[in-house]
Amino acid sequence: MKSPVGIGFLSFAHGHVQAYAEVMKHFDDARLVIGYDDKPERGKPLCENAGMRYTPHIEDVLHHPDVQAVIIGGETSRHEELAVAAAQAGKHILLQKPLAFSMEACDTIIAAVNKAGIHFAMAFQMRHDPANIRIREIVHSGMLGDIAVIRRRHCIGVLLMDSFVNGLTRWHIEADKNKGMFMDDAVHPADWFNWIFGKPVSVMAEIDNIITNIAPDDNGYAIYRFRHGEMGTIFNSSVVMAAEGTTEIYGSKGVLIQNYGDGPACGVPRCPDGPALKVFRYGENDWDIQDVPIPPGGQGDRIRNVPRPWLDSLIAETPPPATAEDGRIATEMILGAYQSSESGKRVTFPLS
Repeated sequence: MKSPVGIGFLSFAHGHVQAYAEVMKHFDDARLVIGYDDKPERGKPLCENAGMRYTPHIEDVLHHPDVQAVIIGGETSRHEELAVAAAQAGKHILLQKPLAFSMEACDTIIAAVNKAGIHFAMAFQMRHDPANIRIREIVHSGMLGDIAVIRRRHCIGVLLMDSFVNGLTRWHIEADKNKGMFMDDAVHPADWFNWIFGKPVSVMAEIDNIITNIAPDDNGYAIYRFRHGEMGTIFNSSVVMAAEGTTEIYGSKGVLIQNYGDGPACGVPRCPDGPALKVFRYGENDWDIQDVPIPPGGQGDRIRNVPRPWLDSLIAETPPPATAEDGRIATEMILGAYQSSESGKRVTFPLS
């Protein structure tokens, strides 16, 4: 594909899409053309800031001759509608997570994308974090040996923030638009697990409201089993404001510890010499302890890192960093956790 690529936006409901526009307006090989949003008070100022035309009509984006690709940031309940319409219009797509909140909707999107033959990518930010990239390299190198247990925390504190609960972001807490907070946010570590360890074979979970009744759920814990027997846990909460120790990976040859990997850990004051990653390797007589050099960063950095590799893959016509199938797997992992929580039983994949 020739550059600059004409980019259109289909809704700015999801805040991450605003960050993509802010970054991409400085790209030489992209041109932000037009943005749609059904809420003028949300879409118009964002479009003006990014130097593109605002429209309240989806068709203005889908039929615009200068738009080759669209970024979809609508409410999760609108992903199927918007993605299918974009695919039928022949527009390449970057879709905000999750792919959808039913397997049927996921399959409808994938069928539309395949029929249209367009380039489709999921905006999975975890894959663009330098610490996560290094974790994946370490695990795949065999440095830690056979993996037994992985613990990953991915938390936010938004349900304790009035600006989130009563602002334009309120759709996140409405069941018909987003299913639940675990659906919305735990999909990130679900993709992280799939990206590093592959698709799991089963899950057991508890998802519920513990200290609020604002959203359909505010805390969730899921235990996944993977094909080599590994146990991987996701702790996701929307009422955590501060934390440390984001990731632990325990193997037969060593242990990896990550800090500063989610919002609460990135938001607290950091020790000046505190490493983002540390590896402990077992020895007969002593420990081999390595601080893994990773530049300081936060959640905002990896969100802003999403557009560049997507655009590169689009121009080069190479596979995207995260595919529609990756999006389907992450959705299935989360829906399986909800099924387990509701039934009180282990749930196996694929979902029946």
